[in-house]
Amino acid sequence: MYSSESMDVILQRMLDRVPSGIDKREGSIIYDALAPAAAELAQLYMELELNDSLSFADTATGEYLTRIASQFGVNRRAATYAKRAALFYGAGDSPMAVVSGSRFAKDRLVYIVGQEMGTGEYMVTCEQEGSIGNERFGELLPLQYVEGLARAELGEVLVPGVDEEGDEALRQRYYAAVNEPAFGGNVAQYKAILNDMDGVGASKIYPVWNGGGTVKAAIISGDWREPSSTLLSEVQTKLDPSGSSGEGLGLAPIGHQVTVAGVSESAVNVETTLTLALGTTVGQVQDEVEEVMAAYMLDIRRTWAEQSQLVVRVAQVDARLLGVEGVEDVNGTALNGAAENMVLGGDEVPVMGTVTLHVQ
Repeated sequence: MYSSESMDVILQRMLDRVPSGIDKREGSIIYDALAPAAAELAQLYMELELNDSLSFADTATGEYLTRIASQFGVNRRAATYAKRAALFYGAGDSPMAVVSGSRFAKDRLVYIVGQEMGTGEYMVTCEQEGSIGNERFGELLPLQYVEGLARAELGEVLVPGVDEEGDEALRQRYYAAVNEPAFGGNVAQYKAILNDMDGVGASKIYPVWNGGGTVKAAIISGDWREPSSTLLSEVQTKLDPSGSSGEGLGLAPIGHQVTVAGVSESAVNVETTLTLALGTTVGQVQDEVEEVMAAYMLDIRRTWAEQSQLVVRVAQVDARLLGVEGVEDVNGTALNGAAENMVLGGDEVPVMGTVTLHVQ
């Protein structure tokens, strides 16, 4: 391992090797001759230390971590495109058909019309990759003239788009692949298959959940919410399209009867009493409090795959509320009407419900 040293330390070590009878003071010939070399050596040591850290999985980042992980067959997940439902209406607000491949815009995002799901309802795909395609809702504007079209609306997220995998997520998958090899239809293999599918954020596997040969695969979507029926259907088809015969027609091993299910969402209604700073009103903190609570629920949902069951904790709610500017104290916090932690089922995840604030 290399350890970077400052120029002053290196220069002093070099000067210490010069005979004492020679003038070594700053500005002397020997000092001015050695100083540039010491600066270059200090830079070299820093670059060696950086190169060293980029050579190991626990400290590597970016392209270097990608290359280390790929040596073990763990590839960084690329960003994916959001698939959404869109509704199209003609005169009299009646559903109408549109041509596949038509392009519609929402703000600066463009969505391409694809598969028809019902009269006037289509699956549309965002042209821009990443989670940004999940965020907009409301009116769509056609980029070309569509005869008879009165209005178009962008609806629910069917398969969420996700951003390129970050370093820490890739690092953890690398560790899992090395420490828990996927093989022969074991739990690790199921997780590896499921977590690589577009739109899937994480998964839990329940072996022999309904007798020998049966497997239940529970998933959460890539935006850490309850998966849509469209996403569940896609995953079921890829994994085990028969669902009960065990014929091995999908990615699941022969003899495995796989049932794909999704997490269910439970709304968490928060009620609490705040002591606010002088001159601060409830209206001034309401929005930030709701943002903080939504972020806490998201943090919990992200840990679903590693927990047997999730818990929304009153102490955590209080601690996060105390971080809101203008909030000096919190007391009497209740979750869904009870002043205690909220314990969820194995495949339940919390989402923010209502936030009711009182002032002391």
